[in-house]
Amino acid sequence: MYAAIWRLLPGPRWFKAVEALVLALAVVWALFTWVFPWIAQTYGVLDTTVGG
Repeated sequence: MYAAIWRLLPGPRWFKAVEALVLALAVVWALFTWVFPWIAQTYGVLDTTVGG
């Protein structure tokens, strides 16, 4: 899979490395912005059963 992404990216090797880094950062940003908050809200990850 990573080889296919590498082949699809245009440009020389150094530019592909920059593009791959930007792509990875965009995926991480999207996860922290939309996916993880949705999971926490939907599944009640932050709800505790141990209380005082």
